Amino acid sequence: MPHRPMEGVRVLEVAQFTFTPAAGAVLADWGAEVIKVEHAVTGDAQRGLQIGTGGASVGSFQPLMEGPNRGKRSIGLALENPAAIEVLYELARTSDVFLTNFLPDARRRLGIDVEHLRKANPKIIYVRGSAHGQRGPEATKGGYDGSTFWSRAGSAMGLTPPDSPRVIGMPAGAYGDNMGGMTIAGGISAALFARERTGEPSIVDVSLLGLGTWATSLSVNTALLTGSVMPVPPLDSPPNAPVNPLIGNFRTSDGRWINLTMLQAGRYWADVCRNLGIEQYIDDERFDDAHKLIANAAEAGAVVAGAIGSHTYADLLERFKRLEGQWAPNNDSLELAADPQVRANGYIATVTDGEGNERELVTNPVQFEETPPVLVRAPQFAEHTDDILRELGKSDDELIQLKIDGAVT
Repeated sequence: MPHRPMEGVRVLEVAQFTFTPAAGAVLADWGAEVIKVEHAVTGDAQRGLQIGTGGASVGSFQPLMEGPNRGKRSIGLALENPAAIEVLYELARTSDVFLTNFLPDARRRLGIDVEHLRKANPKIIYVRGSAHGQRGPEATKGGYDGSTFWSRAGSAMGLTPPDSPRVIGMPAGAYGDNMGGMTIAGGISAALFARERTGEPSIVDVSLLGLGTWATSLSVNTALLTGSVMPVPPLDSPPNAPVNPLIGNFRTSDGRWINLTMLQAGRYWADVCRNLGIEQYIDDERFDDAHKLIANAAEAGAVVAGAIGSHTYADLLERFKRLEGQWAPNNDSLELAADPQVRANGYIATVTDGEGNERELVTNPVQFEETPPVLVRAPQFAEHTDDILRELGKSDDELIQLKIDGAVT
């Protein structure tokens, strides 16, 4: 059985979409009990959302919902209803963590801000995921990872060549959201540790803007030092890095790409030449030591590009298994899912969907005791409402009355 370090921790989640709910999924993977509160009528706004292939579903199984909500229980509460908010406070009294990404005005209006939750439970850890942080002129505004994390925080322009006909977008849906979920889960872990040590609960904040700035921090830190922005190479630039012929993405004869990231070009040059069948360049006077490789990087890079361009992608995958230096295939999503190294480490796991069919989902990247997490499907909308209310001690009559009053689903 996998080690579940969050066993016994209860998380109460009032959040939608992927950023922030993904943190609840990670904590559920780690053993926490996560109760997802959804609006009694509409549910999580992401349910049934169609965004191209990102909204794909088979039966009840929709990866867009399953990824950030696996392992949770769902209760439908109309928090604008006084009877429903009292149920929420009852749940908060036995919860360790309250997790939300609702905007400040909504939190105040619904009575789910810090003071209300702390009144219900003075020891609860209060966690906010936001777009722009809790201070400043845009603290009350929402945002998504495509806008705030990717565009505003510099990743998009850090990738877009000056002659590109368009700005480069995120490589995958929920790209920043999923990283944000891991970051929030880490913050919650630290807050639980601190409360265990000191008895004091924390307020934890993670924003997409802060996350994106952290992701681009080397570029930002360098810009702060130099007062300039590192240029993005134009589309027709050589494939290798300016001072290293063994760093770059090189095109194969059949139009695929191989990545080389060998920081010590002098160390690996001979080995690369041997595996590409260009041994004549090992002792070439332009390239026979590390300093010359740097000085003649453009010429050496052209040699490597020409050699890689004479081989098919499949051929190079076999040849490069013998390489001493660091390289990688440029996988698409299906190739990544089938990658033997991904499979060997349990980075994709089987989960049983609501109809009893076996599906697969990517696991969170943290493992304990060298064991991948066991995944449980995401809940159907308000699937556990009755069970959770009964656990609170509600009688059948009380449960029915809450439904009649429109407080619960």
